[in-house]
Amino acid sequence: MEILFPLAERFSTLEVLLLTPQFQSDDIGLRATQQVNSELIKLVKADVPTWDDDFPFVAIPTDSELQQACAGEVTMQRVALPPADTITLKKWLTSNSVDVVICTGSRRNVSIWEPWMEGVASILRAAVALKLPTLGICFGHQLLCQALGGDVVRSQSRTDLVVELQLSEVGHSDEIFANLGSPVCLFTHQDHVVELPKQAVVLGSTDHNSLASVRIIDEQEGYLPIWGLQFHPEAAKDRIERSVRLGHISAEEAKAFEREHDGAAILANFATVVAKIYN
Repeated sequence: MEILFPLAERFSTLEVLLLTPQFQSDDIGLRATQQVNSELIKLVKADVPTWDDDFPFVAIPTDSELQQACAGEVTMQRVALPPADTITLKKWLTSNSVDVVICTGSRRNVSIWEPWMEGVASILRAAVALKLPTLGICFGHQLLCQALGGDVVRSQSRTDLVVELQLSEVGHSDEIFANLGSPVCLFTHQDHVVELPKQAVVLGSTDHNSLASVRIIDEQEGYLPIWGLQFHPEAAKDRIERSVRLGHISAEEAKAFEREHDGAAILANFATVVAKIYN
């Protein structure tokens, strides 16, 4: 919700398509590919046989803060992602009038490749080709970079810390870090981008991660509204507490995240960029 909230504040309506290809069945993926130019396939729980219930299948209470932030209606539906190539997924994005693509963090790992990841890589390449506003967070950052020709490797241990991001010259003037100076960011990851694709420029680094924030560029149009962030701007305190309750991290590990960070401001800056494009 932390990612969607600033978007809801800036638009009169918000329709969210939730994609979870790591859980969807092969049969539903095949159907989605065969119907790529037809209506979206809305998923029911039977279509995601390995669903883990860490998050509600679809849940937007009418009295939620997200709904209240938006002048109009907020809708969410979980839909099937065609596990297809980039050209096919360009058609899918266009036919469904997708305006923004966000690839979040995951407990899966780019360095430990799974077949479903190729479809997500294709949709990220398609978003870049269409120049859609796109945000890759942690896993999404890594997959975005690898999808465009970069390289991701696994470290021997996980990094959990909140630290200042050292902005590059380009990063200091980038819209996503507007009014932040040296943004404080929360990291929790073991995979690292170690080689950038040719289409990316570095915006920020830390002592433990030299490619912690990137922006995608186009030879003709320059900077695209497409970013990769190794850190977690959405990691509000209640989200950390929820991770402890679910057993994803221990209470002791959560102590590494007690420092306040600038994630909310970074997400607000991304939403402002999106609003300038479409409003």
